[in-house]
Amino acid sequence: MVKVKLGEDIIQSKIRFKVRFDFKADNKPRKFFFGGKSLEQAAQDAREEQIALLKNIPVQGVYFLDYDISLEPYVIYDDLLGEKVAYAPAEITLNADSIEDIIRFVMREEFRKLEILEPPQMLITSNDLEKILFKMNEELRNRLMILDRKIKR
Repeated sequence: MVKVKLGEDIIQSKIRFKVRFDFKADNKPRKFFFGGKSLEQAAQDAREEQIALLKNIPVQGVYFLDYDISLEPYVIYDDLLGEKVAYAPAEITLNADSIEDIIRFVMREEFRKLEILEPPQMLITSNDLEKILFKMNEELRNRLMILDRKIKR
């Protein structure tokens, strides 16, 4: 819980936030010239799969509230890959017990935007900041370890 100042009182509160992810289409080669999915459809499928995972797999300290998948998929040309890549955006509203619980979401590759909905102000102590920075480092090390494993395959 984060500390919030209401008048002269300091109370504990959860954080309600909205996060936007742009889920990338899986670029597996198509086996046939016909019947393959479009890039946009592949991005929508990836979005639906990831939303289902976020909804159904519990994460300690984080509570799924709502999601919006009304934003249209888009296609861009990726200079590094030398090909078109499709993304399907989704906005997800969640409750978190602490700022550290939000970090796992903002460290994802799909992360694009974060909006804190409640509370409008928070009190952060030096101890809180130390915990946040430690959690960020921990998430970064985990992501690098996963990337290292992928490269070694």
